[in-house]
Amino acid sequence: MLKGKDEIGFHYLYDHYSGALYGVIFRIVQSKEYTEEIIQDVFVKIWNSIHQYDAGKGRFYTWMINIARNTSIDYLKSKGFQNELKNQSIPDFVYNTAELSTSDKTDFIGFSDVLQGLESDKQELINLAYYQGYTQNEISEKLEMPLGTVKTKMRNALIKLKDLLKDYQ
Repeated sequence: MLKGKDEIGFHYLYDHYSGALYGVIFRIVQSKEYTEEIIQDVFVKIWNSIHQYDAGKGRFYTWMINIARNTSIDYLKSKGFQNELKNQSIPDFVYNTAELSTSDKTDFIGFSDVLQGLESDKQELINLAYYQGYTQNEISEKLEMPLGTVKTKMRNALIKLKDLLKDYQ
C-alpha cells in the first residue's frame, strides 16, 4: 500500500507515526516552529524514498526515526538555520524559554521510561547522540574519551537498549 504510493497509506502513516516522530524531532531542535517545519520534510522524504526501505535491515519504525533524526540534525547544521540564530535579537533568544524547553511532554511513546533501564553512562551517550544530535567525534571531544571507546560504548548501549525494547513490545 505504501510502496504503491496510495494516499490512504500516507494518511495511515501520518496518523500513526507523526506524534512519535514529532517528539524525536522536537528533542533535537527544541523549537515547536522548527519541528513543525521539519516534520513536513520528514514525511515527504519518507514518502519519496519508501522504495528504499528494506525490511531485512530493520524495522520500518526505526527507519523512519533515522530519517527524522538525520533531517533534524541536517537542519540544525544548515547555513540558513545558523544564520537565523545569529540574526535573532538577544531579547527574543534569551526570553523565549517556551521554545527552548526540553520538557518530557514530547515523549509520546514512553521512551524515557525505557532509557531509565540503562546505566547512566549509556543514557548520556544515547541522549547526546539521538536527542542532541552529536556525532561520535563530537561526543568523544565533549566527554574527553577516545573515539574507539565512544563507538564501543555506543554499540553496547544500543544493544542493551534493543534488549530493553523487546520487553515493551
